[in-house]
Formats: sequence, C-alpha cells, structure tokens
Amino acid sequence: MRCLLLVVLLFLGVSAYAQTLPPTLDDFWEGRAVFVVDIANVGLPMGESDTVDMGDGVLWSYLHASHRSAGIIDQCGQPVAFPGCLTLWESRDNGRSFSLSAPVCLLPCRDCPCNDQRDHIAAQQYPRVARAEDGTFYMAYEWHAQTMLRRSEDGVNWSDWSYLRVPSGTFPSSFHPCSEVERIGKHPFIRGQADDCLVGAPPGIYVEGDMLYVFVEAGSAPAHMRCYKGNRHEPLDRLRLCDTDPLFGGAREYGDETLMGRIVNAYFDFRNVSSADVLKVGERYYLFYEGVRGPDELERGLDTQFALGLARSVTNRIDGAWERYPHNPILMDMSINWGVGHADVLVQDGVTYVYTATAMTRRGRYKLVWRDDAE
Repeated sequence: MRCLLLVVLLFLGVSAYAQTLPPTLDDFWEGRAVFVVDIANVGLPMGESDTVDMGDGVLWSYLHASHRSAGIIDQCGQPVAFPGCLTLWESRDNGRSFSLSAPVCLLPCRDCPCNDQRDHIAAQQYPRVARAEDGTFYMAYEWHAQTMLRRSEDGVNWSDWSYLRVPSGTFPSSFHPCSEVERIGKHPFIRGQADDCLVGAPPGIYVEGDMLYVFVEAGSAPAHMRCYKGNRHEPLDRLRLCDTDPLFGGAREYGDETLMGRIVNAYFDFRNVSSADVLKVGERYYLFYEGVRGPDELERGLDTQFALGLARSVTNRIDGAWERYPHNPILMDMSINWGVGHADVLVQDGVTYVYTATAMTRRGRYKLVWRDDAE
C-alpha cells in the first residue's frame, strides 16, 4: 500500500511539473491545450504575414500590403494596387506590436516604372519565409497563382525570382494533362469554371538541413496538399515532386448546402487546402493550413468561408503520410469570414503563438495555453 501511495505521489509531482512548462502542439492534439486570443491587435494590417524571430526580442514580419491597406508605394513612388507587394514590419517587444519604418515595397523594381509582369509589384501575395541554420533566408510567395521563390543572406536584400517549374495556377487539361490529384471538381455554388486543373495557390516553405520543401495546393473540390523538395544550395527551380503525393487531402464534399457553423466543420477544406506553415515538435511535423469551403451561395463571386486547419506527419518524415486534426477547424467554427485561415506560427521560449485575423479588419495573436488555464 505504501509503495502504491509513493507511485501516486510521484505521478502527481511529474504532472504538476509538466503543467509548469508551456504546452506544445502535441498537447493541443491530445486535447490538453487550447489557443486563446493573447493580443487582439498587434498593429499589422489585414494581409497574410509570416514572422521570423531574429533574437533579442526582435521579430520581422513579412506581409503583403497595398496602398489601400497601409499606404504602400513602390520604389518609383507610385501607389501599389491591391492586393499588394511584400513589406517588412518589425517588432521590438517580442511580437506584441509591429510597425513599418517606411511604407515602401521591400523588393525593388528593376526599372521605373515598375512592371507587374517583370517585378510582381501588384501581387506578391501570401509570403512564406524560412531561415536555415546557416542564416540563409528562403521565400515563397504567390504571383497570380504561380509559386515564386527567392533567396537572401540577410532577409532584406533578395535574389531575383525563380519559379516552381511545373504547370501552375489554374489551367485546362487540353493545355497540359493533369492527374486526379490536380483536378478541379464540381462545386455547388460555382459554375462556368473554364479550367479543370490546379497546381499552386498560396505556398508554404520549410528548410531542414540542406533540404528545401515547398508546399502548394493540388486540385480543388476536393483539394489536396502536396510538396516539392530539393537541395537548397542548388537553383531554386530544380525542386522535384515529393515521393508522397498528396501529403493529405481536404473534405471530399461540400456538405449540406443549407447549413453553416459547427455542423459543417467537417467540410471546411473542400474547395482549397493551401498556405502551409510547418513546425517540428519532437519527432513529428505539424502543418497549419488555410481551408476554404468556398462561396456560400450561387453567384457570390468570391469565397466566403475560410478557416484554419491543422495536420501532422504520421512518422518522423515530412515526405510521408500525414493525418488531419480530427477536430478541425481550429480557433473557430465554420462561418462566413475572411482572414482567419492563413496562420503565421512561431515558438518563442517554448510558447506557441499564431498571428492571424482576430476580426475581419485586424490581425492579432493567439497563444497556446493549458486547457485549465483558459477556463
């Protein structure tokens, strides 16, 4: 009896010690932790961002913005049209607030006036930035549904663009044959779709050792997450398709067309699965992604149902089997909203933060906490 009591006390002591440490995504997956709003507004305008911890309390946030969203101009002094160009915001208080030193596009144009075809000045969207162990930065962004890639030694001055050398964007199968993974299927509230194939959309990027991974969407309705990989020291346009394709897929159907909210959460990622943001926790990889169910009615003209999804590797390999979080979407139930879906995730001192929309007009920060602390 005395031995049993000692075992119980030891277990309680270990559990109490564990609760003093910040929870990880493993704890979230197992239901022991939740995301709560930490800061409602961090000063970033609406627009997708990706944040890099530079150390000593300094964070850099790469965000696409326009003259309409943040008064952005190009290097030639002209207002930048929506959706905008890449801008660099800085925080000096560990990510609690961000500011922009000058409202000018980060990537310079080759000549004046700037040209979108040559400089991508009006559509440097959905930026993702990864930093290798040797300090080299790698960037992926979307330019009119194509995945563009750049490299930098300091995170400020970037190489000229390369692109993922695959048929990208939406295109007809008569132009280039596509697989079932890349096929665009029927959507109840979309008609007159001219193209029937999709590869690309908002990208993700991850560096591990000498290997560079780029994540893109393949197909729509239903949608899939796929990856390309290659040696990061070689030309960026030499990436090849990952061995496992796709990594995982979204919902296979739209669900009941008359319903909204929690009852249709299972269908939140039917139309699109994109914007990957990858973290390694222990031996597993976690991938946050934007799931889009699509328009909520015919002739709406745009997608209206966005949410944030989570998946993780089944093994200790990125290029292997993945599984979706069984209680997707995270943060909130399916609803009509914009902005909540593109996650900007990082871990500081063991604490997991997510920058995303906290309302349809602002971006804030979520924090992962123990479930007991959130109640």
